[in-house]
Amino acid sequence: MKRRKGSPSISIFFPCYNDAGSIGKLVEDAFTTARKITPDYEVIVVDDGSTDRSRIILKSLAKKHKKLKLIFHDKNKGYGGALKSGFEVATKEYVFYTDGDGQYDVRELSILWLLMTDDVNFVNGIKMSRQDPSYRIFIGNLYSFVARWMFILPTYDVDCDFRLIRRDLIKKIKLTSMSGSICVELVKKCQRAGAKFRQVSVHHYQRKHGQSQFFKPSRLLSTFKELSLLWIDLVAAKYIKL
Repeated sequence: MKRRKGSPSISIFFPCYNDAGSIGKLVEDAFTTARKITPDYEVIVVDDGSTDRSRIILKSLAKKHKKLKLIFHDKNKGYGGALKSGFEVATKEYVFYTDGDGQYDVRELSILWLLMTDDVNFVNGIKMSRQDPSYRIFIGNLYSFVARWMFILPTYDVDCDFRLIRRDLIKKIKLTSMSGSICVELVKKCQRAGAKFRQVSVHHYQRKHGQSQFFKPSRLLSTFKELSLLWIDLVAAKYIKL
């Protein structure tokens, strides 16, 4: 296990959609955590067309934190669109992201940071215990199981949006998904690009504010449609060529 030398830089970003109740604390925790692990950092929030007070809160935070970058989508582009914007504007050596709904504790980034040694370039979280209503746990577990085996993924919990990745790895791939299927696409394409993975358990908390967008019927349908197209492109096509 080789340790990093020097003080590597990090971009921390959050996709945000109507997360007024949680995004403020996440941003503050991100700055507190970043300062503890490296002097070279930036925090980014991609607001994906929020209609609540998220943008008012974010603009207020930007006055306080000079290292806070704000990206505002005029229209909602979906989870995949928000993640793609975050990856595109991130400038540091490492990129970490988690959701803006507050179901993960950004302070646990420090755990992933310790595991990002020289022989690793992708650290993925694993939810210790999913804190959601029973039907969401069932759908989420089913989704992760199906995706893992359909795409032969190297990670146990592809549905855990708590990831630390080297930016030079992200630059090797092109993401196209606009829905939640982007997580599968990200992991699979990084695997193909030669990623060396490490996984670690992280806490998952009940959602205290807002509503999940993923579990709406229209979003689920869109995600599974994109997932099917991804499977044809990333898995089936390989065997057809053979």
